[in-house]
This record gives sequence, C-alpha cells and structure tokens, in this order.
Amino acid sequence: MVDRGNPKASAFFIGEAPGANEDLEGKAFVGRSGRLLDSLLAEIGFDTNQDALIANVVKCRPPDNRRPEPEEAKTCLPFLKKQIELVNPRLILLLGATALKYFTTQKKTAPMSEQVGRFFTQADTPGIAWMVIYHPAFILRDPRKKDLMREHLGIFVREWKKIKKEAEAHV
Repeated sequence: MVDRGNPKASAFFIGEAPGANEDLEGKAFVGRSGRLLDSLLAEIGFDTNQDALIANVVKCRPPDNRRPEPEEAKTCLPFLKKQIELVNPRLILLLGATALKYFTTQKKTAPMSEQVGRFFTQADTPGIAWMVIYHPAFILRDPRKKDLMREHLGIFVREWKKIKKEAEAHV
C-alpha cells in the first residue's frame, strides 16, 4: 500500500487501514471517506495531496474490510513510526478511534466525544502536536456530525497555518 501526499509536509494523517478503493489505486484515502476528507479540507484551504502525508495504521487491507486486529497493528506500527521519524511532521491528525487506539500511548480511556478536536502531546514524540477527529467513514454514516468535523478540521488547519507561517519566517 502506497501512502498519499507529500512526504515533506509538516502534517501527517493516520487512518485505520486500506479499503477496496485503496487496494485498487494503491494510494491511501482515495475512497468515499478520503474524498469527503479532501473536500472538507479544501473548503478551508488545505490540499491533502500537497499539505500532508496520509498513511494507515496497517498497510494491508484486513479481510472483509474489518478493523485491524492488535497483532496486525503491532506488526505494522514499526513501519509507521519510521515513516513519522523520516517525515518529521509538526502535526499528526489521527483519523478515528482505531488510529487513536493503536498509535497513542496516553489517550485510551476517555470516549472519542471527549477527545476529538483537541490537541495533545506524547512524551515519545516531542515537538509533535497530535489531534484526533472522527473518521470520515463515521461522518458518512452519521452526516449530523459533519459540522462538528468541519469545526475540528478548522482547529487543525489554523494550527497548521500558524506553523507554516513560522517556518516561512525562518527561511
């Protein structure tokens, strides 16, 4: 599975696992969920192909499109951690509860509704601000949450613009 986006971007998005469309195209987040995410971010001036690198917790599509199992995530996490190390992003956006569950060390006890749209840090990744949002597939199933997702993406993009501006000032 090939990821999608810019490996030199300051933002890194982590989803759950490839789906059928990702398998066909060999790129992350190109199905309905990816198109929704792209569209919502484009509304606020963020181009996912240029401004972020998008990857998944697991690199292969789980059978029957089920959620990744712990052993599958454990097998793939070293590769994802190495990607993060190489990309060296300033912001990481976790797309949904599965990415949160398998990739963070601190945020596993509170319900998603208490965690979405808020930045946090992790001791093992100094200098990186993390945020989790609802997975776009969840929004497709419950469109009433779309405005909330827009709000959370707005918070993320404002922080991204601030970091981008600071980086340009140092060039």
